[in-house]
Amino acid sequence: MVCNMAVDQGNVSKVLSVLSHPLRREILLDLSNNTESSFTDLLNLLKVDTGKLSFHLRALSPFIEQTPTGKYKLSRAGESAVRVIHDVESWAEVADVQGKASQLPLASFKNRAFAFFIDYAFMLGITSAITFIPTLLAFSTSGTLTGSISQVLFITIGLVWLYSTLLEGFNGQSIGKRIIGLKVVRTDGKKMSYDHAAVRNFGKVLPLLPFDLLYGWRIKNNAFMRYFDKFAGTTVINLRSP
Repeated sequence: MVCNMAVDQGNVSKVLSVLSHPLRREILLDLSNNTESSFTDLLNLLKVDTGKLSFHLRALSPFIEQTPTGKYKLSRAGESAVRVIHDVESWAEVADVQGKASQLPLASFKNRAFAFFIDYAFMLGITSAITFIPTLLAFSTSGTLTGSISQVLFITIGLVWLYSTLLEGFNGQSIGKRIIGLKVVRTDGKKMSYDHAAVRNFGKVLPLLPFDLLYGWRIKNNAFMRYFDKFAGTTVINLRSP
């Protein structure tokens, strides 16, 4: 049997009011990162006068406590407050991405192609340097060099998938997309994840790319220029003004 205890909504409002001030959140996050900070440390960080800092520290009294040396640190309630702050920041990021996905224009095929070629050239350059330089230094035969070319292409395909998955899963942008001003977002408005990035980037593997584009063309939806975008529930938006 679950017993639902009544929560004093007035206290909830007071807590939210305390955490609503950005300077107070910055104090709590600093104490979370540094464990302890002195009054002077906080003054130097926040660039405010002593009276203003003292006021905000008093407001944060339920969330902080002082050590025997006079420094400030988080109480247990403060540690919980920091977790709430991080959660709210994540929710705010999701809301921002959702707003961008609905307001910003979809990326054109041309811009997406440019971003892809930048990424592919970047990975090809890295792989070529790693593979060919030792071969040339060793004065290998042309047959070995031909084998190295095949090896470079194979490794590059794998690197493009891994590199795109990691960067797009982290913040929706590979180097190419950042240069062109594009970003991958989920069509449901949620935060981009490594799982979704991994799925959508399977279509970039060269043997699959023509089929990926062909099926994307048959969908006849600019949000899904590639089939694997539709399969992953992702699309690409243009962060710059058209």
